[in-house]
Amino acid sequence: MYRTDKAHPWHGIPIGGSAPEEVTVFIEIVPRDTVKYEVDKETGYLKIDRPQQYSNVVPANYGFVPQTYCDIGIAELARSKTDLTINGGDGDPLDILVLSEHHIPRGDIILKARPIGGFCLVDDNQADDKIIAVLKGDKVFEQYQEIAQLPKGILERFEHYFLTYKSLPDQPNQCEIAYSYGREESYSVIRNAAADYKHLIQDKL
Repeated sequence: MYRTDKAHPWHGIPIGGSAPEEVTVFIEIVPRDTVKYEVDKETGYLKIDRPQQYSNVVPANYGFVPQTYCDIGIAELARSKTDLTINGGDGDPLDILVLSEHHIPRGDIILKARPIGGFCLVDDNQADDKIIAVLKGDKVFEQYQEIAQLPKGILERFEHYFLTYKSLPDQPNQCEIAYSYGREESYSVIRNAAADYKHLIQDKL
């Protein structure tokens, strides 16, 4: 009925019984944050990764899908669809952005979201997929079933953020968007990331 200890956001929160069509999401950053937070893998608490660089502002509620991991399965999926060099997955939980009309004041929360597509981002030759989803029950964004249905400006904002969010002066950009995909392929990405997580946990036993 209840726990007496705090669940680790990555390991202790279930992905959801309706995954991949509907997933649990742990939100780390909201669009008004001026620093990039991420979950500390050891403790489960939010930590500051870095200040947001220059004019970069995360374009939607940003977090990850619990009990997922980007490793061999995610890398193989990316290699099957791009000629870019993919050395592996990025070794983190699967990232997800959740669109909502509502102002969510802070991260460190969980919510339910419905995936509608995503981007295969290649970061320093590692597959680092970004799932795009809508908040379950959101009266503005629930109408969207596919990423292609989103207004062009929203997609351009996503693309610009991920192509520039690690850029620094006098340093080459290390991120490329290999391709985008729709809802059904986002399900495949989630399944592969869930399988990679199971392998990770088995290897730790």
